[in-house]
Amino acid sequence: MPLETRRNDDNSTCTQDHESACCGGASTCGDIGPAGPPPANGRSFHISGLDCAEEVAILNRVVGPNVGGTGHLAFDVINGRMTILDTARALSNSEVARLVASTGMSAKPWDAENAAEDQAAHLARQWRFTALSGSFWAAGFLYHIVETGMSGAIGLFAGHGEAPMPMAEAGLFAVAILFGVWLVAPKAWSSARRLSPDMNLLMVVAVAGAIGLGEFFEAATVAFFFSLSLYLESWSVGRARNAVSALLDLAPPTARVLYDDGSEADIPASAVALNAKFIVRGGDRIPLDGEVVGGAGAVDQAPITGESALVPKEPGDEVYAGTINGEGTLTVRATKAASDTVLSKIIRMVGDAHSRRAPVEQWVAKFARIYTPVVMALAIALAVLPPLAGGAWGFWFYNALVLLVIACPCALVISTPVSIVAALASSARAGVLIKGGAYVEAPGRTTALALDKTGTITEGRPEVAAIHPLGMVEARDLLALASSLEMRSSHPLARAILERAGRDAVSVAAAEDTRTVPGRGLEGRMGDRPVWLGSDRFAAEKGFGDAIPDELRDRIEGAGATLVALGDETGVLGVLELRDRIRPDAKGIVSRLHAQGVNTIVMLTGDNERTARAVAAEVGIDEVRAELLPEDKVTAIEELVDSHSVVAMIGDGVNDAPAMARAHYGIAMGAVGSDAAIETADIALMTDDIAKVPWLIAHSRRTMSIIRQNIGLSLATKTAFVVATAFGMASMWGAIAADVGVSLLVVANALRLLNADGRHKSPPEGGEPAGEQMAKGALAHGH
Repeated sequence: MPLETRRNDDNSTCTQDHESACCGGASTCGDIGPAGPPPANGRSFHISGLDCAEEVAILNRVVGPNVGGTGHLAFDVINGRMTILDTARALSNSEVARLVASTGMSAKPWDAENAAEDQAAHLARQWRFTALSGSFWAAGFLYHIVETGMSGAIGLFAGHGEAPMPMAEAGLFAVAILFGVWLVAPKAWSSARRLSPDMNLLMVVAVAGAIGLGEFFEAATVAFFFSLSLYLESWSVGRARNAVSALLDLAPPTARVLYDDGSEADIPASAVALNAKFIVRGGDRIPLDGEVVGGAGAVDQAPITGESALVPKEPGDEVYAGTINGEGTLTVRATKAASDTVLSKIIRMVGDAHSRRAPVEQWVAKFARIYTPVVMALAIALAVLPPLAGGAWGFWFYNALVLLVIACPCALVISTPVSIVAALASSARAGVLIKGGAYVEAPGRTTALALDKTGTITEGRPEVAAIHPLGMVEARDLLALASSLEMRSSHPLARAILERAGRDAVSVAAAEDTRTVPGRGLEGRMGDRPVWLGSDRFAAEKGFGDAIPDELRDRIEGAGATLVALGDETGVLGVLELRDRIRPDAKGIVSRLHAQGVNTIVMLTGDNERTARAVAAEVGIDEVRAELLPEDKVTAIEELVDSHSVVAMIGDGVNDAPAMARAHYGIAMGAVGSDAAIETADIALMTDDIAKVPWLIAHSRRTMSIIRQNIGLSLATKTAFVVATAFGMASMWGAIAADVGVSLLVVANALRLLNADGRHKSPPEGGEPAGEQMAKGALAHGH
């Protein structure tokens, strides 16, 4: 199957037409697409009043034609940002501000430093008008109680009947209406001028219609509650935004810098130069990424990895901004600027991730665009058809206004983006970086999972278990030769060989002209002598396959170990036996994945068939594809995609990038130390803990369950009122009150996702005790 049918190219540009604009703006073209870069290649503007899909659609219609089409616009609703991409037709900032102002919103160039203040000012302004509207509404209601008593107050909900409303009471309700529609009226007028009705126009028409019928109480109730629903919408978006920005507070704003003369001073972390040294005392948060150059301690890396176990740190070890030095004093050399730390990258990516919409968000937006005009048509029919059949015009006109109120899709539209952003923020706190709404939804639908062996099923820390010289070569000479070839390699097997050489005090000189032969091994020279190292397959390709005794090969592979052959132009000089222990919880994790409905778990490895099958049998993996070259892994993933609805690939985010790109989504493990993994993966696990994968699937399903609950509640409420209105049994105040009530419920339900706990409180079930399994010494290795 061609790649394009499953994933978008990272460099492709997704465009929106008039009809596809919705919360999130720069959406992916298709159900699941690559994370890709945020829409930063252009000019960004802060849009005061940009809170949901309705405003995005308005801006697309007004600004889009002036920049060459809506494909040149991108929106970030959570942060109230509109970006005009570099591909757009030239348009001055003042012209942009004028166009946006014509919609009832306002625009000014994006300033990251002041964005939070602008958003807070917008929310405060909404609150002031909502509070004033509510106060005058309450004053009018209290006036009515004083005039008529409690029985009269109850009767007010059914209207004044033929009795005229006292002037003072009507005046109080009129002021409540004025403040309630103050921020809505400019948007409604803009919508009317464009002959493009939206929910703002619907509410203003409903309020005006109620005034025309003399129902000032109902008009004031609709105005106040609609203003309240818009405030709640902004508040909930801000609450989700604050959950993301709270990550920024993890890193302290200052660092205690140690100067060359021994003096110390607290300066802003953003002013610390690269390679400058700073002091971190016990209990302090670390302000910048760096390398420990003095002292020793133990650091709580939970803010980054989600795991609260203290990690020992000594000179040479890396530390990360936002983590906590638990004990001891550390002297750290800054290796990254404050804007380039792992924590900063996580914050930026979580902040941008919600702009890549989940399929369910796209569905809600499409439904809302269809729903509103359909209800409008029904309202017109309700106002005209029953009176033509003999009904009372006033009665059915009122019911048509009720239907217009019901047409407001606030609760429906707001529920999904708030849920997605809350899920993104909570997963980041748990050490799982999800790169977009599509990847919140996808894990819950996973049916096949492909993974490498080394560092996923195994611990990724192989060791040289035995050295088997062949012929007259000494074991130390064989180890020295292997170490010389591996001197410049960072592969786990290379580290194991070099560690063994260090333990055995073997002197090592780097080989010359070394080069990697993908999927096979290494080649180089020691003086004028060509030497090589690699798998038994590599030895066979060089014509020395028979030089390795069958009994030795069978014994190594049968024990689940990895065979590494060494040789020169004369033949095989010897064999190294390397072992990598299976993770103690690997079997339990595989069992949990199966229980969650991941029907096919496949191991993809460059190791030999017998070793791979020994490890797979140990942990319960379904399929094994061994002795794979990098391009073979790509083919294997394509075959899985052809036969399964959603396929995930777990890898290191760099070497496995081609195969991960072919899967529906890719998961990189151990991304905390790898900028490339954070940048390239769709989902990045900040530790090497594969137990995060079952958590991710459960988190995805919980998120989608909450979204479905919210959609179901919203639609059920709307349907009930549509039916009641058709029989003349609903009221305007009841409809708007129900809409606000449902909005409150769906927001509260969505924000529950912020409490998701990504830490493991107990060992996974189904695994063997660590001591028993580690004693088996099962191993593996994959290139």
